[in-house]
Amino acid sequence: MAHGHNRARTGLSPLLLATNLLIWISAVIVMGILSYLISLSGEAGSRVIYMEVISVLTVVFFLLAFFLAAYPGTVLIFNLIFSYLWLVAVVFTAEGYSHSNNNLLLTVEAFSFIAL
Repeated sequence: MAHGHNRARTGLSPLLLATNLLIWISAVIVMGILSYLISLSGEAGSRVIYMEVISVLTVVFFLLAFFLAAYPGTVLIFNLIFSYLWLVAVVFTAEGYSHSNNNLLLTVEAFSFIAL
């Protein structure tokens, strides 16, 4: 009788763990840049606030997802929900920042796309 075939699989696959880590790092970068830009101007539009909230929620929930690795279904639900939220953020950045000469805004656009 082979010993490895009846084991129950727990935890995240290495690919899912790597992609979640990439999403988390991208969200941290977007959060940091937007926080910096908001602190400079003292005010922000609703799109910037939306992207800041999504990046903060992604950082928090994906940290939680790393601890819930024994439940891959929960992590996949997080991924599905946040993919739609990031899709809207990418649309906002594409509309507002694509023709900008500001490197920080272009960086936000790039990392928002990676977080998607």
